[in-house]
Amino acid sequence: MSLDRSVVVVGSGFGGLSTACYLADAGLDVTVLEKNDGLGGRASVLEAEGFRFDMGPSWYLMPDVFERFFGHFGHEPSDFYELEPLDPHYRIFFKDGDRIDVTGDRGEMRTLFESYEEGAGEALDDYLGTSEEHYGVAMEKFIYKDRPRLRDWIDLDVMTAAPVGLQLLGTMDDYVAKYFDNPKLRQIMQYTLVFLGGAPHNTPAIYNMMSHVDFNLGVYYPENGLASVVDACVELGEEMGVEYVTDAEATEIVNRRDGFTVESEAGAFDADYVVSNADYAHTEQELLPEHERQYDADYWDSRTYSPSAFLLYLGVEGDVEPLKHHTLVLPTDWDGHFQQIFDEPAWPEDPAYYLCVPSKTDDEVAPDGHSNLFALVPIAPGLEDTDEVRTWYRDLVLDDVAEHTGVDLRDRIVFEETFSITEFADRYNSMKGTALGLAHTLRQTALFRPSHRSEACPGLYFTGSYTTPGIGVPMCLISGEHTASALLDDAV
Repeated sequence: MSLDRSVVVVGSGFGGLSTACYLADAGLDVTVLEKNDGLGGRASVLEAEGFRFDMGPSWYLMPDVFERFFGHFGHEPSDFYELEPLDPHYRIFFKDGDRIDVTGDRGEMRTLFESYEEGAGEALDDYLGTSEEHYGVAMEKFIYKDRPRLRDWIDLDVMTAAPVGLQLLGTMDDYVAKYFDNPKLRQIMQYTLVFLGGAPHNTPAIYNMMSHVDFNLGVYYPENGLASVVDACVELGEEMGVEYVTDAEATEIVNRRDGFTVESEAGAFDADYVVSNADYAHTEQELLPEHERQYDADYWDSRTYSPSAFLLYLGVEGDVEPLKHHTLVLPTDWDGHFQQIFDEPAWPEDPAYYLCVPSKTDDEVAPDGHSNLFALVPIAPGLEDTDEVRTWYRDLVLDDVAEHTGVDLRDRIVFEETFSITEFADRYNSMKGTALGLAHTLRQTALFRPSHRSEACPGLYFTGSYTTPGIGVPMCLISGEHTASALLDDAV
């Protein structure tokens, strides 16, 4: 590829950062435009009064994907940041008073499962063995290999994997029920669906592979948090000549005869190609003229979106025992919460939620004698999000934490900030304020997700969580590779 080809990447989430690296490595002149004042998209950072918070993703999962990504460019993650394995991986408080730790010790987990249900220890081994097999097949044949068109699914690789795929067209709810009767054990095997923006009743069983990620591959903390992974991707891009421009919100993508002009708050940028890592619906509905949109407003309104979130960032005096770095607080029956996300949208009154306490692992994220934590409650996108609602919900969450974990934060808070539907929409131009993008329902998986290529506007491409392979930091890194490959294939 000659160096006189240029591309503007709109948005610096992990999909955009990844695409930029792959294209720069192929010899293109790459400029990344970021709406906000810092790079990383949703993986932004909040710093205030001596506290530092990862505002977006906080779980480092699938380390093999990060190794593969950096390895493509002759690096490894340790060239940029160190990883600390977390033990336990996470703690769960059930709201009936039960408490368990999930660890990487298979014997320990087998004993734990057996204590809840006779035969569940052996069932766990069977489940994780199958999960590992499915992970290997899915990664090799369907995730690392992009199959954007129906004809891409008609080949030997797909045919040999078909028996696995056909078994997994049901829901996670039904699939997990074949292995475990105890509702708590089912919850343990399905909580990772929140990372995919789905629920047990609407997520395909193929995602049982996430249990291999959880139990077998481990959970880690990169020094300085997920922001260090953003910094690593940026540094890698800079090595190859990528230019990054912040405070540069794109306002229009103009398709010219000889390329594109991206109008932005930082000026106009000309390029031969454009890659959008911005919200897919926003790009099409707000940045393009109607005749260059692949999907109309009805299409976007009819999609199933992943949850938004109510986030409460807190700096508190003292310790927060017995919380761990990652803590889940779950009702013994969480169907009501998922129903209020996907079926009857409302603010959940008995929420399932996540608490992250990075100060358990990293001394640099909070002042001495203080703890840094945030609470994340998945909620339906598009809910009414007013100051009055937030005040009510903030108090509900803090009361719930005190009641079900024994940690009373209410009189120790020295810093506090909320982030929810309004901010997701305003800061990230996110459709309905979704936190993640399109949910991984059966009708929104694989080739049923929006394409990396624009069929209506040749030379325009998309990357990130709306495209394949989907939601999550590792998936967005892979999405960047797929997008870059599509562009390079078309450019040759």
